[in-house]
Amino acid sequence: MKDGHQESPALPKRRSARLNPACFVCGAQNPIGLHIKFLREGAGVTARWTPAAGSESFRGTIHGGIITAVLDEAMSKAVIAQDWEALTADLRVRFRDRVCPGEHLQVRGWIVEKQKRRIRVEAELSTKNGEERAHAWATFLIPPLRG
Repeated sequence: MKDGHQESPALPKRRSARLNPACFVCGAQNPIGLHIKFLREGAGVTARWTPAAGSESFRGTIHGGIITAVLDEAMSKAVIAQDWEALTADLRVRFRDRVCPGEHLQVRGWIVEKQKRRIRVEAELSTKNGEERAHAWATFLIPPLRG
């Protein structure tokens, strides 16, 4: 109580996604990054990506870790597009076909469901012809607010 009036409880601080301009996947200020630009589309995001030869594992094949990072970023951007800040808690990727350097690809991420602090998200990497190269499923968690 202050001056005979009861103080209202503090409102929880609102979260806002903190974007990093040095992000490996999307950061414009990362000199060795992928510089992928995601655009909001409906309940998700899309982007175009043409992987470079420097991202290969086997000759002529883009590294699965790079592909996973791109899919994770697409899902993260889908979460951010809904004005939520959440962290990847669980991630599964199915590689359906080889991804080659110089191949023009479409990346898409979308929200499947949100329940309280848990957000289920999916992403896909496909060719211009719609052939899916990789698909990802993830659960993101919104961290609890702290005073």
